[in-house]
Formats: sequence, structure tokens, C-alpha cells
Amino acid sequence: MDNQYDLKSVKLPYLSGGLLKLFASLIEGPLKGLLTPSLFESAGLNWLRTQHFDENPTFHPVHHTGELQTEAASVSEKEFPQKASALRGFQFAGIHDYAQSYRNGTTTPEEVAQKVLDAIAASDKHDPALRAFIAVNREDVLKQARESTARFKAGKPLSVFDGVPIAVKDEMDMTPYPTTVGTSFLGKSPATEDATVVARLRSAGALLVGKTNMHEIGINVTGLNPHHGTTRNPYNTAHFTGASSSGSATAVAAGLVPAAIGADGGGSIRIPSSFCGLVGLKATFGRVSEFGAFPLDWSVAHIGPIAASATDAALTYALIAGPDPKDEISLHQPLPSLASWDDLNLKGLKIGVYWQWFRHADADTVAACEAMLKEYENMGCEIVEIVIPNLEANRVAHSITILSEMAQGMDATYAEHHQEHALDVRINLALARQFSSTDYIAAQRIRTRIINHFNAAFQKADVILTPTTGVSAPEIKKGALPDGESDLSTTVEIMRFVTAGNLTGFPAISFPVGYAHKNLPIGLQVIGKAWDEKTLLRMALAAEQVIERKAPQVHYKIL
Repeated sequence: MDNQYDLKSVKLPYLSGGLLKLFASLIEGPLKGLLTPSLFESAGLNWLRTQHFDENPTFHPVHHTGELQTEAASVSEKEFPQKASALRGFQFAGIHDYAQSYRNGTTTPEEVAQKVLDAIAASDKHDPALRAFIAVNREDVLKQARESTARFKAGKPLSVFDGVPIAVKDEMDMTPYPTTVGTSFLGKSPATEDATVVARLRSAGALLVGKTNMHEIGINVTGLNPHHGTTRNPYNTAHFTGASSSGSATAVAAGLVPAAIGADGGGSIRIPSSFCGLVGLKATFGRVSEFGAFPLDWSVAHIGPIAASATDAALTYALIAGPDPKDEISLHQPLPSLASWDDLNLKGLKIGVYWQWFRHADADTVAACEAMLKEYENMGCEIVEIVIPNLEANRVAHSITILSEMAQGMDATYAEHHQEHALDVRINLALARQFSSTDYIAAQRIRTRIINHFNAAFQKADVILTPTTGVSAPEIKKGALPDGESDLSTTVEIMRFVTAGNLTGFPAISFPVGYAHKNLPIGLQVIGKAWDEKTLLRMALAAEQVIERKAPQVHYKIL
């Protein structure tokens, strides 16, 4: 039984409007005991409680190698990508394009800052509004731009990032902004210190243009936020961006910035990257410092880049990755390197495919991902059939883990605000409060088993490939606005391939490999061995040599 593919598509009721409000009040009230048994049955929790796992629990998926690091470090600047991506088809302006424009005098950071601010304002006047940002401090942006312009006039830019507009998800602290985490009640005062990822960007001269929108507390995968507005997909504004790093993906796809910072506890970098035709990297657990990130989901959390190209994802990763004494977990890593990351000779690379898992997606997604597999074979890669058991246990264990951690994080300090959450957030947190301590421990025992299964697969293959999501970006139903929706059947399809990367801590990347109906992008996911982000970026770069990129429906030209 352990070797049987056990993930299933599900059909659960769709709730919005008055029904959603009623259900939220019932699940929080005295009748919750009557409702939860059937919900837990549908969610697989009752099944999990009948299973037995002998493994010791793994509470943090730390893939320790070598001695602990003791000092802050990042990728050597000598290994930074040295030239812009040459995308096929539509050309997104990249980090190197900005850097070159400043150096040849075509424009200045001040001029770019003004254009970015104007474009953000225009994007929120668009019908429908893109709502990529929660907050933009105009004076702070212009001050940064003036300082960057002065450095260029003096011939002393700080790095390739100097003056390049970058956006940051409102889950990380960034002065002078508060951190709302997508809520209506958090972030009443400005952060006093930058998160480490933000500090590294700032030290390189990046033009930090604002805090991006997100699904509230990162608890769902659409980007529908009743408090700050629902983000819209620049490829088709009638569809979701994907979440929870929804605003970051919208900002990049719409051309407002060439790269943005996202966070990923259950696919929240990779899902919006897939839906918006972008490159999103969730590095190995602990590779990027979590210092200054809001404490939501400690054991599955990752911070990483969302960019329009593999080159810009690699550049941003190179700057933010590496040990940080302010985050103890980040010290358990070998020093990051991008040496030979742009070597397009993939001959002999072994690609692991679990076919039943790979093909458990809609027809357009499977066709596009299989076509890219053929391209990799043409490049000299070898396709190796693998089996990864217990994927259903992985799915349920991840749900228990992330929701338990979110519920504890919210209840410990903010319990009096629980009715100020959006309706879908209230429902998820109410269910999580009914998990037991034994459920959580069982989930960590499953984590150990799933890590072992992936390590066994990596004995046969260098990387493992799946679609990023089981469907392309869903349409925003009229009934979902403004208060939200519960569409668990679609959520299961969206999350099918991504949660293993969070539970196990192995690195994973999503990049575009085609388009479905209505111009909606399709993403391919590559999961790698611990600390092997370089190979994932190589595969994304190789895909760019053959995939024709299409223009978004809404895109702002800054350069």
C-alpha cells in the first residue's frame, strides 16, 4: 500500500457570501463539534489518525552539512550573473537592463523612481485595480532614488542592484513601513529594523519601492484579501494571481519591478510565479535568513525571489542567501555558490519523474510540462522513473503543521482580534484549533518519512520534476468579492505538487513552460537536493532557451 499513488482530487462545497459568513460563525461557535468530524473526514485527518508511523519526529527539516557557519555571508559577487537574460518572445526589463541604463546615462534612479510610482498609481486606477502593493512611501522612495543617483554621478554605485526597483512582501520588516501580514489589525507602528533579506538589498543600493499585498497571514493560495484588495493577474485580470505572495508576483509580471521578495510556507512563492509566468525560487530550508519575517509557520517557512527571468532570480538569490548570525537555523549550511550556474550543457543530468503524480493535473498543464520534458531529453537529460510513497500523508501532515503553527502564532498574542480576520482565515484557524498535540507530533513523524522517501529518490535522480500546480490561475468568481470564498476543491488542485518542498525543506523552483486557455501561464516545478539551488536555476535558464514568452495583458514600461 505504501507504494501506491494515493493523492485524489476532491469535490467539496463552494462557499461565498452569506453562506460563508454563516459557516464561519458556526465553526467558531458551540456547534463546531457537530461540524468538524465530517470536515476532518474530508480533509484526511481522520484517516491519518488511524495510521502508524515509527519514525522519530523531525521538527525542523535542517539538512546539516559540515561545520556550523559563524559569520554572515552570501554568494561571492564574482559569481553573480554578469549579463541579462535573452528571453524568447516578450522581453521583460531585467536587473542588468536597469544597471546598464544607469551606467550609460540613458536614465537615472530618480527618473525610474518617478515612473515606478506613477505606474503603481496607474495600476490601482486600472479597472480592475491590480492591488499589487499594500503600502508605498513616496517620500522614502524618492529619497532612496536621490541617494542612488548621487552615487552614480560620483562613479560609485554600490552594486548591480543600485537604483534597481525591488518590492518586498508585507511579511518582512522594512523601515519605515509597518508589517501588516495582510491583516487589518497588525502593523500599527513602523518596523524599527530591516529584516536580513531587506538589509542585504538595501546595502546593495536596491530601490525598495514598497510592501506588496498578500493573502492574509499567508493562509491561502488565491490572493483574495478583503482588507487590502484582491490582487489581479496581469496575464488576465479576471483571474487570481496566486498566493500568498500575490502582490510580489503581480508587481513583477506587470513590469513595476524586475524582481520581488516573496515567502513560501506552502507554495506561496511558486504558486503565484506559476500563475503569472515568472521564476520563483524556494531555496533549501535555512538557506535564506528568516530574521525579521513575521513568525507564522516556523518549520515550513522560506523567503525567496520572484523574478521575470532565471538570471534575475539567480541575482536576487545570490544577494539574499547565506548564513546570518541573527537566524541560528541559517548557520547549518554550506556557503552558497553560483559557480557555473549558467552552464547550459545538461547532458547526463538525471530527471526523476513519478508519472502518476506528474500527470495528476489538467490536460493543458500536463501537455506543457511533458513538452518541456522532451526538450530536456533533447538537451541530453535522462528521464528516470521514480516512486515517492505516502504523498497523501505528506499532504495532511503539511496541513496540520502549517495551520497549527499559524493558529498558535495568532492565538498567543492576537486572540482578541480573531473576528477581524477575513472569513476564510477565521475558518482555517478555527479548524486548526481543534487539532491535537498528537496530530502535530504525528505530522512531524511523517515529515521524517517523507524526507527519507525523497532522499531515496535522489539516489536515482539529480532532480525531481512535477507541474507547479494542477491547474492554471482560477477565475475570480463574482460571489467571492468582496468578502472571500472557500473553494477547497480548487485549493487541493493548486497545492498538489508544492507542499512536499516545504515539509521536507528541499529546494524547489517554478518557471514558465507554456500557456493555457485565456493566455494563462503554466509553470514547471523542479525539486532539488539540499543546497543545490544552482542546478534548479540552470534548468530554469535552459528552459528559457526554448520557451516563447508571451506579453501580459497589463504591463507597464519603466525603462
